[in-house]
Amino acid sequence: MTATSDKPLANPVFRALWIATVVSNIGTWMHDVGAGWLMTSLSSDPLMVALVQAATTLPMFVLALPAGALADILDRRRLLIGAQLFGLSATLILALTTAMGLTDAWLLLAMTAAIAVGAALSAPTFQAIVPELVGGPALQQAVALNSLGVNIARAIGPALGGLIIAASGTAAVFALNAVSVSGVIIVLWRWRRTAAERHLPAEHFVGAMRAGVRYALRAPELQIVLIRSVGFFLFASGLWALLPIIARRDLGLGPAGYGGLLTVMGLGAICGALLMPRLRSRLGANRTTVLASILLAAAMAGLAQAGSFVAAAAALAAGGFAWIAMMASLNGGAQSSSPGWVKARALAIYLLVFQGSMTAGSTLWGTIAGQVGVPATLTLAAALLVAVTLALAWRYPLDGMAKLDLAPSLHWPSPVTEGAVEHDRGPVMVTIQYRIAPDQVPAFFEQMQGMRRIRRRDGAIHWGLYEDVAEPGLVLETFTVESWLEHLRQHDRVTNADRVRQDQVGAFQLDGVAPVVRHLIAR
Repeated sequence: MTATSDKPLANPVFRALWIATVVSNIGTWMHDVGAGWLMTSLSSDPLMVALVQAATTLPMFVLALPAGALADILDRRRLLIGAQLFGLSATLILALTTAMGLTDAWLLLAMTAAIAVGAALSAPTFQAIVPELVGGPALQQAVALNSLGVNIARAIGPALGGLIIAASGTAAVFALNAVSVSGVIIVLWRWRRTAAERHLPAEHFVGAMRAGVRYALRAPELQIVLIRSVGFFLFASGLWALLPIIARRDLGLGPAGYGGLLTVMGLGAICGALLMPRLRSRLGANRTTVLASILLAAAMAGLAQAGSFVAAAAALAAGGFAWIAMMASLNGGAQSSSPGWVKARALAIYLLVFQGSMTAGSTLWGTIAGQVGVPATLTLAAALLVAVTLALAWRYPLDGMAKLDLAPSLHWPSPVTEGAVEHDRGPVMVTIQYRIAPDQVPAFFEQMQGMRRIRRRDGAIHWGLYEDVAEPGLVLETFTVESWLEHLRQHDRVTNADRVRQDQVGAFQLDGVAPVVRHLIAR
């Protein structure tokens, strides 16, 4: 079901799901405020307060890749409904135990982690279904709308959560979060999804995960995004982990004041989302990320020294602007550096790195804060954020992502076979014979390193390049895949960017004669 209009909200399913997701995200932010605030009542240890953030992010770290693989091989609608029901159950349990006065620090952490498990199973799938609902020019607008929806929820949820906590207690916030999840389940239940037809069988679960990891290890552009993500989130996580302590202990705020701080940060993020297209067009992705990191570091340092609500709110408004600018750049880079066949898994790996860095950072900064104090810890994290960002931006720039054309090229001819070949036969060795001018062989070998990366990225378990000692200039490329089916998948995975690389290799071929390709199967 793909929208024909260039406006994604014209699609009734996308519109209903977007509205329900915004409401659910408001409930999630209300829960986050309630969980952080409740933990400050249950324990005064900064590490325990920071572990609330860790419990929210750790399941994403553990389950992101399996969830991405499941999103590519199972019915996405059913997977989403099951994940949402699991999260709903944990939310109801937490609401009931809190209302009965039975929630302690460890139960709060356990239920928060269980809710995060449902979110972890849903996150890659939600991103993967967007192209199913809208297409063409509406796709980019749909992605932007989803980002805007997150920030609308960030602006409303914390303040609303703080008011509800002040009026009715944290149990009410947890109960309303359960109600907000129900809307998403209803929309998904009513959605009549039409799955895309496959001309090849779906990958197996373990094989799909291996293919996702293999792609991440062999795709330099995605690796740049992942490295930059670690360099940002590991240090930026200090703000989220320590903000509840600053609000309650240092500023003496109540739940409404704490929610107000998060609302100001959400408003700053909305401003950042609205200005991002203009910033990126003028500065480029790499400069935008550098300025965003410096601005966030300044906000963290300002928050560390804030002595009033107004000062803290000003710092957080700037922090929200910087946060969404960085998130949009990194998420856009992850989207642009992965083709359709592996996009859910690539985005899952990005989420894994994101949440893993947040989890590790939250634990690290909570531990340090317990030793040296919150202001010194935030200042240290801010200084390291600037230093690491400058070093990584110079070594791993993000500007090349927008130039990639990762649409399927489908330019490989179908293999010539004598009769049908069973899919599970293998391993399969493919040989490609080139004839190169002898003086061009060194340059050819250097150019072929790009082809090596492509072959290994798309499924080859072995790759080699050899020159005939009796006939200089006769070069044989070989690569091996596990099965005939896996080689057929290689034909589907080649992109237009790969075709450019292959054309560069083909320019070395003498007399313009096509290389000789053979397919050999082990018995």
